[in-house]
Amino acid sequence: MHAGKSVAGQEPPGGESPTSSRLRRAWQRARFVVRAVWAQGEGRFAMTVLCLWILVSLVCLAWTPWPLWATDGYRVWQTPSRAHPLGTDGTGADVLSWLLAGSATNLAICLLTVVLAGALGSLLLAATVSRTPALAGSSTVVVDALISIPTVLIALILAVPMGSSALVIVLACGIGYGLNLARVARPAALLAAGSDYALSALSSGASGWRILTRHILPNALPAIAVQLSLSAGSSVLAEAGLTYLGVGVPSGLPSWGHSLTTSVRLVNVYPLTVLWPGLVVTIVVVSLNLFGDALREAIDPASNPALRQEAV
Repeated sequence: MHAGKSVAGQEPPGGESPTSSRLRRAWQRARFVVRAVWAQGEGRFAMTVLCLWILVSLVCLAWTPWPLWATDGYRVWQTPSRAHPLGTDGTGADVLSWLLAGSATNLAICLLTVVLAGALGSLLLAATVSRTPALAGSSTVVVDALISIPTVLIALILAVPMGSSALVIVLACGIGYGLNLARVARPAALLAAGSDYALSALSSGASGWRILTRHILPNALPAIAVQLSLSAGSSVLAEAGLTYLGVGVPSGLPSWGHSLTTSVRLVNVYPLTVLWPGLVVTIVVVSLNLFGDALREAIDPASNPALRQEAV
């Protein structure tokens, strides 16, 4: 019998409760995954960039080089200098300060989008692999039909009653990317649902929820992880695009899309003001995509020997 399981309500050897044992094993697996991601070159680069993004987002909540609303009509469109390392925009505001403050807004949009897409995608995924034929068939048809609606169109529809706000970006991206997640991860989930261990668990009386959380979702996790990382990167691009269209982040809230929108009109005259936010967006999106690829390799026991040994 497995050493980590309790018998007749008794605690496992060593006095460790079943809950503590599961938490310890989950923490150990997380450490193996993080080490595997860091061991890859692209994973190390991605983790460095993402950690810097989080750190900057936290610091800018309390400090920026210049106050965001400190404008000077005599210092508009300045080139980089000691006082303004990235120059100033059309109002004389410091470009670096707005980029730093915008990192917190984009991080919040990115995290909320990933959470919403993951929750909606997992729910739809569970419905599409349900053992109730009517539910599985109708869910698959709904996902295939709605996935053709562009995220921009969803945002425009939501902007009619809600106006321009960051919430429009989160809802539009979360719905669109959640549908895409369910569609992409469905083959892996169907394969896991028809596997011998899932059928064995079903015949032993396990509930559908337990089979979903213990057998189906873990085996579809590599596909889900990659899709969520792509969703995170796409949400950064969507914020910039939707803000430019006027249905994203309002003008009073700093974001990378706002910095691009305010400077793109004079890109031929003052290209540096467009270069900096565009460079930041590019680096972050590439890092998120690289992180997803590294994470897929790290959480797959077939390519991570540490996870295979831990599972034995």
